[in-house]
Formats: sequence, structure tokens, C-alpha cells
Amino acid sequence: MRTLTRMVSIVALTGAAALGAAGTAAAEEWPSDNGAVSVVENPAFLVPADGEFWNPLVAENRLTSPYGLSTRIACTQFHGVLLECWQADQNGNPHKLTALPFNFPAVTGSSQPGGGPSHFVYLG
Repeated sequence: MRTLTRMVSIVALTGAAALGAAGTAAAEEWPSDNGAVSVVENPAFLVPADGEFWNPLVAENRLTSPYGLSTRIACTQFHGVLLECWQADQNGNPHKLTALPFNFPAVTGSSQPGGGPSHFVYLG
């Protein structure tokens, strides 16, 4: 009987752990204003098709994405500096963009407020 009780306990704990892990993998959602940061829809980005994208002296936000600027983009911002961005896939579902550690290929702008413009990448 003691072995059966242990097995039931182990199965219950394993199931609870699996359900808990599944609960943390929530679907991505579009950002919303929360008072501290605001949301901007479809902010200005340079994309690889733009000649200025490759100019290292242009300090503008960049986007590398298979969708370019053709789908919805929403970003949180604080005093005009983009913090986090999401882009819709072909079905309209939001995906959080990854911000590179610096605005590659730009070599200027890091002295601007908030570290300057960023380079966001769609990883899908």
C-alpha cells in the first residue's frame, strides 16, 4: 500500500509540474499602454531594401524581417526611444522582435537618449 501511495504522489507531482510548465508558455500578445510606457503603431524603420540601412553613419531604427514593413508592428516606447517591438506574421499573430545589442551596421547614435536607435530582428 505504501508503494502505491508513493507512485500516486509521484504521478500527481509530475502532472502538476507539467501543467505548471504549460501554463508559463503563454501566447504572445500585442503590447498595451501601462502609464509608464506608451505604444506606437508602425514606427519608422529602415529595412535592408533601403539604401540608408547599410550606411553606418545613419542613426535610425532598423528592422530585419521577412515581412519588411508589410505587417503590423507595435512597439513600446519611453520618451521616443523604442524599448520592445512585436510584428504580426502572415496570419496577424504577434511575435516579439529581438533587439540586437547594438544598432548594426550603424556606428553612431549610441550617445543619444536611451542608447539611441535599435536594430530589431524577426526570429519567428
